[in-house]
Amino acid sequence: MSVVLVYRLMVTVFTWLTLLARSSSAKDAEILALRHEVAILRRANPRPRLSWSDRAVLAALTRILPKALRSCRIVIPGTLLRWHRRLVAAKWRQPRAPGRPPIPDELVTLIVQLARENRRWGAVRIQGELHRVAASAIRKILRAHRVPPPVHRDDSWRTFLRAHAATLLATDFFHVDCALTLQRLYVAFVIETGTRRVHLLGITAHPTAAWVTQLARNLAADLEEAGHRFTHLIRDRDAKFTAAFDAVFSSIGISVLPTAPQAPRMNAHSERFVRTARTECTDRMLIAGERHLRAVLSEYVAHYNAGRSHQGHGMSLRAPDDDPDVLPFPVRTDQIQRLPRLAGLINEYQQPA
Repeated sequence: MSVVLVYRLMVTVFTWLTLLARSSSAKDAEILALRHEVAILRRANPRPRLSWSDRAVLAALTRILPKALRSCRIVIPGTLLRWHRRLVAAKWRQPRAPGRPPIPDELVTLIVQLARENRRWGAVRIQGELHRVAASAIRKILRAHRVPPPVHRDDSWRTFLRAHAATLLATDFFHVDCALTLQRLYVAFVIETGTRRVHLLGITAHPTAAWVTQLARNLAADLEEAGHRFTHLIRDRDAKFTAAFDAVFSSIGISVLPTAPQAPRMNAHSERFVRTARTECTDRMLIAGERHLRAVLSEYVAHYNAGRSHQGHGMSLRAPDDDPDVLPFPVRTDQIQRLPRLAGLINEYQQPA
């Protein structure tokens, strides 16, 4: 125990003698180096990052410190040599050869437009239209603008509806509960997908397959008399739509397309009309009976076809029966006349004849 104590005393004495022998400049340099290292270590935890100013200060102080103290710093001599090699390499590094010139903004806009307007076009197909942009650059542009990859199938339901909107019919039912008797009445209708024109087929409290088939015969006769242009009829999978119902339309050249089970969006135009009719008409009135409901819906359907603006694709805020050659707004706004519908529940506005 005494030998260890004597050894430690001797080491302490020699350390003091070394400090006495060192110059004041060396001591000041060590203090500055320690202070700067402490400041660096306080910045981040667990691993601080050195800036260019920190590297310059530590490199300058390390040259003043004695050799015995250089290895005890947070920056060892090997690190200083690596910094020096980087500076030399950066000084003599040749500028890189210029890469591809940036693509103009107008061309980028055109590429995105082509991709969004033609969902089946890929990068190579767009490259074939432009003839001056690489396919890899087109892919990067489309990814940057979050354009989904091309669709290589044309049998999607949305594509079918858009391509055949002018020749499509859609049919459905909705119910209305009477105010006094709480009797439930069922309403059958057909809507033209292209023009949004609605045809009220019938109203009954007891819908049966035979009743629906008779409605189909009446509609088919009206379409034949008017010289129809329709090719498909969309319906859901209600049990009242039987094979006899489909045969009536097949006889006049209209193919029946049943929707998928529990997929109301496949008959979206009919569902939207049901919601509109409820919101604007039946939910705001007390229906007394079947005769009252027939009178109310007949007047509402007349308003829907001739007096209500539509926001559907290509409708331009016009009613289905509006003349496209007539301006939608009158020239003299002070001559607009109000035409109440359903005792003022709905109003139409038009210029005098």
